[in-house]
Amino acid sequence: MTESEAAPSFRLAYVPGVTPGKWVRIWGERMPDVPLTLAGVPVAEASDALRAGEADACFLRLPTDRTDLSLIPLYTETTVVVVPKDHVVTAVDEVSVEDLADELVLHPLDDTLDWERPPGRAANERPATTADAVELVAAGVGLLVVPQSLARLYHRRDLTYRPLTGVPESRVGLAWREDRTTELMEDFIGIVRGRTVNSSRGRQKETAAGGAKGAAGAKSAKGKAQAKGGASQGRRQNTGARRGSGTTGGRRGGGRPRRRS
Repeated sequence: MTESEAAPSFRLAYVPGVTPGKWVRIWGERMPDVPLTLAGVPVAEASDALRAGEADACFLRLPTDRTDLSLIPLYTETTVVVVPKDHVVTAVDEVSVEDLADELVLHPLDDTLDWERPPGRAANERPATTADAVELVAAGVGLLVVPQSLARLYHRRDLTYRPLTGVPESRVGLAWREDRTTELMEDFIGIVRGRTVNSSRGRQKETAAGGAKGAAGAKSAKGKAQAKGGASQGRRQNTGARRGSGTTGGRRGGGRPRRRS
């Protein structure tokens, strides 16, 4: 079986912190015959997974290498600082960069924020992952600045977080390969953009099909009308000819008799 003959499917990748469940549910309702498979990918590998054809689309964090990719920015997340529950910053609702000036702030290698200069004091070594950094925060080693979704993803009972101002924010977008903007990709874009069933491309396709069918029907009806009109005109001509023939013949053969002298 060739690739074109294979049953259609859609592969969706996503980075940690992104929750695609809502869009996946809508896909299942609208496209029950096309299975959607999910795959989590590390932030650093998201764009490469698309280029390698490992996924049809991916929810990833910006900025990213957009070479050969199409991308739709979706939303921006609040940046928070993760701290132990007994930390002094828990006394306030919001924290500023200046409040962290004397704090040891961990900066993991998979950090998703576009820093010009991270806040606080830098640790001697950078944790390999955000998950590792969260464990160090729980151990009292330092604090961690992350998008709010990651703070929720790695939530622990002994940790909490507060919004942090004056720092970069993480943006999430939907990306796919420029040369693979398929009909299924367009359908998924419509779902992510919040289009309803009646306002999606599906309705446009139905409208186009209906329009083509209507145009064909109108053309057929027009042809029938023309044929009927032509037949009627032909009958009128034949009738006129017969009437003309009778009148003319009467004048020639049955005219007034000549008077005899």
